[in-house]
Amino acid sequence: MFDPDDIIIQADIHILDIQPVISRRLELPGDLNLAQLHEVIQASFEWTDSHLHQFDIGGLTYGAPEFDEGDWSDRRTFEASDVRLCDFAAYGPAPLIIFYEYDFGDSWVHVIELTRKPKEPGVKYPRCVAGSRRAPPEDVGGPPGYFDFLQAWHDTRHEEHKDMRRWAGRSFHPERFDLDANNKAIAKAIKRSKGSYRFRFEP
Repeated sequence: MFDPDDIIIQADIHILDIQPVISRRLELPGDLNLAQLHEVIQASFEWTDSHLHQFDIGGLTYGAPEFDEGDWSDRRTFEASDVRLCDFAAYGPAPLIIFYEYDFGDSWVHVIELTRKPKEPGVKYPRCVAGSRRAPPEDVGGPPGYFDFLQAWHDTRHEEHKDMRRWAGRSFHPERFDLDANNKAIAKAIKRSKGSYRFRFEP
């Protein structure tokens, strides 16, 4: 553990089983809890938080325990807002690896590599400092479904080309990443989450 006032956490995140890689590099305050990290990830990857999620850290599951009632898993879910990034003692020369899964149907598994670095004076955290490509549309069917979607989206001769373009929306482009818009979305998400999960405060 360390003093969160002195150190920030760099999080290098990418989605498994997608090439070219879809990634984000985030810089996070050490006192950020896992529920807030969920909100930052949702904003940075442009997900809509319309599905269940979980963090897997050292074989333990963290998330929103109130959603365990459906018996979708026999693993206990620990409260994400009780755990801060600075609570982990395993930071060292090698990154601390944790996993974040969003949408248990599509199963978007994000690998997160966490490393410590000094704070920069005058910088507001959390922030995104780099990224590549836009995240897939919601409910596209996981990595295999996204592969099929991209084939149709790119190929004007594909029988589903127009349908996929219409379904994804005019603003969607798989290679587009807007750093400024990303940081605005993150700032808004942190403000609305009020230190926990946003859904607990909003109707």
